[in-house]
Amino acid sequence: MPTVAALIIGNEILTGKVQETNVALLARELFARGVDLRRVVVCRDDVRVIAEDVNDLRRRHDWVVTSGGVGPTHDDVTLAAVARAFGRELVRSRELEEMIRRLVGDRLEEGHLRMSVVPDGAELVTCPGVTWPVVLVDNVFVMPGLPKVFRIELPAVSERIGASTPFVSRAIFTLCRETEIAPLLDRIVAEHTTVEIGSYPVTDEDYRVRLTFDGIDPEAIDRAVEALLAVLPTEKIVQR
Repeated sequence: MPTVAALIIGNEILTGKVQETNVALLARELFARGVDLRRVVVCRDDVRVIAEDVNDLRRRHDWVVTSGGVGPTHDDVTLAAVARAFGRELVRSRELEEMIRRLVGDRLEEGHLRMSVVPDGAELVTCPGVTWPVVLVDNVFVMPGLPKVFRIELPAVSERIGASTPFVSRAIFTLCRETEIAPLLDRIVAEHTTVEIGSYPVTDEDYRVRLTFDGIDPEAIDRAVEALLAVLPTEKIVQR
């Protein structure tokens, strides 16, 4: 099972000026493919900090996906930071420059051409339906922070990462409070170690707690679900 880490880059995320949504997009895509998203880190638009985080994450995970800091302005420093992490120079990609010139035409400005600068040796990754390539340096994908563009380019990333045994997920919706079911969950978790069990309280719904069961073995998940259902009061079960 491939492991992935995400590095979310941007002062606007850390100051609350922009609400981050790309992690959810990435997590759902990877989960559907049976790929394990292990860690998410958020950092500032600082070349040194980004490079340190990239190096730490890429050494501990099969793949790293960055989001943000890709563009023509002064605070778009992610590609420079990735180049620093790998000890490489920034160079202009002839392929990207040609794409930009075709797309922009007579409106071409220096700011457009800045978008063609990548770390030396970077690969441009695409797939059917994805027109603008994703920059890949070794095992680090450099993705834009704009959610609409991130979503469009995500298939190219997931195709390259590949797929593993798909995750299976089941859920039980209950009227129980977490304090009521905590001892039961402790026992179920201890007895079903291959199943990841989550407990999520909510408000303003027709249930109080959603219990999730995730894993790659459907039979193991079914056993864990049935074991919990056997000890939950029937009248507290809203949906299973």
